[in-house]
This record gives sequence, C-alpha cells and structure tokens, in this order.
Amino acid sequence: MRCLSQTLFSHFNRTLPYICLALAHFLFMENNVCHAQRSSRPNILFIAVDDLRPELGCYGNTHIHSPNIDRLAAQGRCFHRAYCQQSICSPSRASLLTGSRPDSIGVIENTAYFRDLNPDIVTLPQHFIDHGYTAVYSGKIFHGRMTDDQHSWNYEPNRSGLTRPTTVGGNALPENQRIYARNKARMVALYGESSSRGLIHGPAFEAAPVEDDGYVDGYNTRVAIQTLDELVQQDKPWFLALGFVRPHLPFHAPKKYFDLYDPEEIQLTTFPEPPQNGASMGLHASFELRTRHGIPKSGPLNKSLSRELLHAYYACVSYVDAQIGRIITALEKTNERDNTIIVVWGDHGWHLGESGIWGKATNYEIATRVPLIIWTPTMPQRGKPSHSLVELLDIYPTLCELARLPRPNHLAGESLVPVLHDPDAIIKDFAMSQFPTPALREWAANPLSPQMRETFFGPLIQKVEDRIINQQGSRWDRELFEQHLMGYSLRDNRYRYIEWRDNRDHNAEPIFQELYDHLNDPHETVNVVQSKQKEVVRLSRELQNLLEN
Repeated sequence: MRCLSQTLFSHFNRTLPYICLALAHFLFMENNVCHAQRSSRPNILFIAVDDLRPELGCYGNTHIHSPNIDRLAAQGRCFHRAYCQQSICSPSRASLLTGSRPDSIGVIENTAYFRDLNPDIVTLPQHFIDHGYTAVYSGKIFHGRMTDDQHSWNYEPNRSGLTRPTTVGGNALPENQRIYARNKARMVALYGESSSRGLIHGPAFEAAPVEDDGYVDGYNTRVAIQTLDELVQQDKPWFLALGFVRPHLPFHAPKKYFDLYDPEEIQLTTFPEPPQNGASMGLHASFELRTRHGIPKSGPLNKSLSRELLHAYYACVSYVDAQIGRIITALEKTNERDNTIIVVWGDHGWHLGESGIWGKATNYEIATRVPLIIWTPTMPQRGKPSHSLVELLDIYPTLCELARLPRPNHLAGESLVPVLHDPDAIIKDFAMSQFPTPALREWAANPLSPQMRETFFGPLIQKVEDRIINQQGSRWDRELFEQHLMGYSLRDNRYRYIEWRDNRDHNAEPIFQELYDHLNDPHETVNVVQSKQKEVVRLSRELQNLLEN
C-alpha cells in the first residue's frame, strides 16, 4: 500500500508541470476566445443631450466653447443637416429608440408611453441585448417614466459610493431653493399637488459655485464612468447610454462655465419676428420659459434678460461638453476606444429668441435641426462633415449595420453607413418632422391645461387663440385645433414645406400651408407658398406619399 502511494505521488510530481501547462494553455485560449468573441462586436457609447441645438464650434458657432465635442467631430463625421421627428422630448426619443415615426407608434405627446401602445416593439438597446450585448444607462435616455427598464436595460448603473447632489427643484443655491419652495406651496394651495404640474419652478438660470458633480449631469457622468469600468471587465460587448439634462430649462451650470463668456459680447438674434404670412398656430407663447420665476408672463423679453438667458444656455452647453470630455477620456483609459462606436445626438433644437419665441415645440428649422456626430474606429475621411439630409430615426439601422446585427423589420429609417464611408453620399431626399398645433399644445404637446387658463397665463392664452381665429376664420374649431391638428414638415435640399392638416384623415385638404426657401431665406422669415405653387404641389405630393407609407 505504501509502495502504491509512493508510486502515485511520484507520478503526480512528474505530471504536475504538464497539468499546469495544459491548464494555463486552456485558460489562455479561453480568454482569447472570449476576447475574440467580445472584440468581434463593437461597443457602443451612446450620448444624448436634451434641448441642444447645433450651437457648437463644429457647426461654425465660434462664440461657443465646446472643445470636446468639436474634437470628436474633427475625428468623426459631423452631420450638418440632421433632423428630429418631433421637437419635444418623449416623441423624439421614442421615435429614435424604436426607429419609428411618431404617428406609427402613436407617441405625439410627452405623457404617452410607447410601450403601452406598442407592447412588443423592440427598442434599440433591447435589440442589442437580444444579440449578446450588455446595455446600461445613466441619466436621461428615454423621457421620464418611459425608461423602459424591463426591456431595454440589463441592470442599474454602478452608483456605489456616489452621492446624488442635493438640490431642490434642481436648484443648488439656497436662495433659489427657497424661491422654488414658496412657489410650490402657493401653486399646490391653489390647484393641488398633481394639478399644478408644469407651473412650479424656480429661476430660469443659476450659476452656483459648485464642482461639476454638484449638478445631476456631472453626477450621472461619474456614474457612467464607474459603470464603464465595470462593463470592460465583462466578456461581452456593451451598450452604454449617457443622457444629459442640460441645456434644458432651467439653465443650471457651475459658475466656472458662465465665466467662459463675456456677457457684453453675447449677440442677440437678428430675426426676432414671426415668419411673414406664417401659420398663426405655428408658434407658441414661450410658456415653458414663462413659468420660470422672474420671467415676464407676457410680452417680449427685454435685451438684458435675453442676454442673460443666452449666457446661461451657452454655459450649459459648455458644461455638457466638459462631461462628454470626461466620459471619452475614461473610455480611452480602458483601452476600448478602438473597439467602440461613439454617437452624440440632441433630441431637438431650441428657439433662443428666433421668431419671437423661446423654447422648442415648433415645425421650423430652429426646433427640428439637431446635432449628430458619429465616430467609428475605422471610418474613412475623418473630420469631413456631411451635408446630406438625415434623420434621428436613421441611428437605429446605422448601429445595427455597424455592429453586424440583423435589421428589425419595423424600422423606418435608413442606415447612415454609406455617409460614414463617403460624406457626400445621399441616402434620402427628405427629412420629415411633425408637431401638433404648437400655439395650443406647446406644453408637453398636450392641450393647454385648465390650470394654465386659470393662472396668469389666461390672458396670454386668449391672445394666442384670437390670433388663430383671426387668421383661420370659419375654419376655427376648438376640438380640431386642440386635439387633431398636426403640422407635418418636409425638408429637402432647398425648401421647408409645412402642411397643417387633420391627422384623423390624411386625405383631407390642408388647412394651411407654409413654404420657406432656404436658398434665399435660410432663417425662414417669409412664407412664399403663394409665389411657388409648383413647388408646393410637388412637396405636398411627396408628403402624402410619406404619410401613406
């Protein structure tokens, strides 16, 4: 027995090095196989920015400090004519993330949840999960409660050891927190906790002496960086989404970003008037801004206040730009940059006094044109911008093709890969946007609430209605204009055509038409529908074809 034990021990000693070698080889090969499987699919860094119009250096705006986004654009592809499908948060994001137009999924207002209306639709991150990716988000990607956690994301981001900044109503300064609290108490006393929604706010802007993480966008960036460090340790490709709230109202940013700008050098818009002969229902009364403390509830804003608002918006853009720089730097430290696709997009534009309004929620160029930048590890002609017409719903099929995933049948967009290869490539002749009666549905795309009519906005709302009635005459019908009127906007290489129609019947005659000639009038100041009937007929026919398909 002892001899047998000695023999076995001796044999084990002789073979142990070979066992260890084999085990090491196995582990090496397994690791390589996992790495090969992982690297065969590119990672996705998906960055969303709320209310960001193309107010960036890479779009020719020299007054803006946006070095990090500009650097990405100089290395990737900057799309100069990208358009959202509806210029308000939830419909725009639902359209992009499902790859479907707002009418198709029934989401034309902020309170509609696409999943309630389309229970089986597969979202962009969900599609990547279904094909072996880990998808996680930090910040605002979907809108509000429509985060779609059950289907679109694998798990919560890594918030370990991080403390969310303490703010009241988004305000960091104590004096602004007190203003918010007083306003809330007053409105709740009048209308109750729920009925006062949208009417409780502090000041429109704030420059607090805090670090970047003192506001939510900096905090969410920190969360995303921790999550990124966790994702790169896995043996699966990842889809990391980071969404910024700014430059959405209120314009809150650390003071150091305000200090980047000299208020005296800030230029006001030179096109402050509504379009000549434009649609009476096409522009709203800037309700979203006017609910903020200290903003006049009617009438034009004076130059001093307008300049302060522009200053604050610019500061927010620079603040977000810095956060994008942080996440890209963190990506580079992981050594995963060369296997990662980066997408930066804005959900819609924002009027900064153009056409006499402040806010989103129109069918005009300012509200529908958005920033879009894509960087891939192997793209040719880096840094050359594209002026081809594209839409936000094109992002879904683009990422599918880049990641070599099958394209879902429900997608309405076109892949941008040809434009990534050749910035002069053309993939479509039109970009279509829509918005229902901005004058009466600007507030979250819902008809103006009874609470708004009962407050200080009552007289202003009446002026809005009187303007529509004066133009429309016998066509005025409250139910139609509040509930069913839709403005469809078609943008081609030269023109913007807007057709106002009853969305219950796509065969009905238009209620009103607008045409803007960007060759001669890039700021859309004059409706030339009467003098260019040939173009109106052509574009109306094209719009009808798109609606039918």
